Amino acid sequence: MANALYPLWKQELEKGTANTALTGTVKAALVDTGTYTYSAAHQFYSDLSGVTGTPSPAGGMTTKTYTAGVFNADPVTFTAVTGPSIEAIVIYIDTGAAGTSPLVAYLDTGITGLPVTPNGGDIVVSWDAGAYKIFSL
Repeated sequence: MANALYPLWKQELEKGTANTALTGTVKAALVDTGTYTYSAAHQFYSDLSGVTGTPSPAGGMTTKTYTAGVFNADPVTFTAVTGPSIEAIVIYIDTGAAGTSPLVAYLDTGITGLPVTPNGGDIVVSWDAGAYKIFSL
């Protein structure tokens, strides 16, 4: 699977539905693709499986930019990660409830350091330094 924006988030974004803005609490989840397979039908965090460690950062990505349709943020640090291998990252908007937290982007290509097998240490994810950063609309 190549990087993708979740179609149901894009649909709700176009309609201006609540909880679609990237100005809210945006988090990243480390995902084991041996357990989770991307699906265009997935809409909420509750649809995910294979999440390794705790989604980060706890308070959400704090420094975010939105320039000419390109979404970017500071690097994200996942602390003391253990568990199965990680091959993808899912970006989502945390509403406080898994069943209403929209999935935004599935990233498994062009992420430096992936795949990785956790060893109990920190995992730092630095986004693409190129033109597309985290993703581009």
